[in-house]
Amino acid sequence: MPKSQVRKKKVYTPPTDVRPTTTAATRKPSPVWLPLLAIALIVFGIGWLVVYYLSEQAYPVATWGYWNLAVGFGAMVASLIVLSRWR
Repeated sequence: MPKSQVRKKKVYTPPTDVRPTTTAATRKPSPVWLPLLAIALIVFGIGWLVVYYLSEQAYPVATWGYWNLAVGFGAMVASLIVLSRWR
């Protein structure tokens, strides 16, 4: 059986002046309340929308009209923003 060829090029190593100064290991983990807040915002947003639709737009706040949708979806978008900070 023929023998495989030996690699002639050196293994690439990035230059030291381009490497990032902080590594992922040196960053602190997220606080415990951060994922809990995100879950609470998701549940709140979904709950708001479910109540809005099941009550035929009478609840949670009837005078807001379609702004109730903005509140529900806004809470869910806020949870995505909070989750983007989670490590």
